[in-house]
Amino acid sequence: MHKRTKIKIAIFVLVVGMACMFTAVVTDHWAVLSPQVEKVNVTCEAAHFGLWRLCKKHIYMSSEAYVQEHGCGPISLPGEENCTYFRHFTPGQDAEIFEYKTQKEYNISAAAISIFSLAFMILGSLCLVGSCTGKGKGRDYLLKPAGMFFAFAGLCSFITLEVMRQSVKRMIESEETIWIEYSYGWSFACACTGFIFLFLTGIALLILSMPQMPRNPWETCMDAEPEQGE
Repeated sequence: MHKRTKIKIAIFVLVVGMACMFTAVVTDHWAVLSPQVEKVNVTCEAAHFGLWRLCKKHIYMSSEAYVQEHGCGPISLPGEENCTYFRHFTPGQDAEIFEYKTQKEYNISAAAISIFSLAFMILGSLCLVGSCTGKGKGRDYLLKPAGMFFAFAGLCSFITLEVMRQSVKRMIESEETIWIEYSYGWSFACACTGFIFLFLTGIALLILSMPQMPRNPWETCMDAEPEQGE
């Protein structure tokens, strides 16, 4: 396969990865939390949240939807929803978003790292545009910083995923929590897909930008100019 064809395939994969990561950052279905339901025909309150806001949903648990020893939900059931933005960067505000103390530092870290991921994606995209519009050696030269930026964006995405995972784990294990079940939503899946596509394709761009190695070890010696005698 020709080198330019490989680069085009890599760019397509990067576009998909960037779309997945951007979707994950702006949506709030990273995790779903459910309290315990002890009886049927009552209204319970489940929650789902992302990097920026928390949404609580009041769900009516009928006998058909109720499963013994399971939490409220699923979250896809109809119900009244109320969303509240996290007060990430407002000093002096109380961090009690749920009925217990939330781990606000986790959300601040995850949101900040996701912004770095978006910034690296923008820088990598600018390098790719310059590579596609450039001529000669400049085209391959810009692939190196582009690959690095996209690989860094993938790493930031992975750190964001891990921080959010630890946040959910900390909330569930808290003694003050009302939640007994949790699951990761489609926003979390989009972030995982974005991490894989961005990191691996960034590494691939770095490899493609490297000079091509000779097929035979003696090609370099044969192509070298002969030494002129004195």
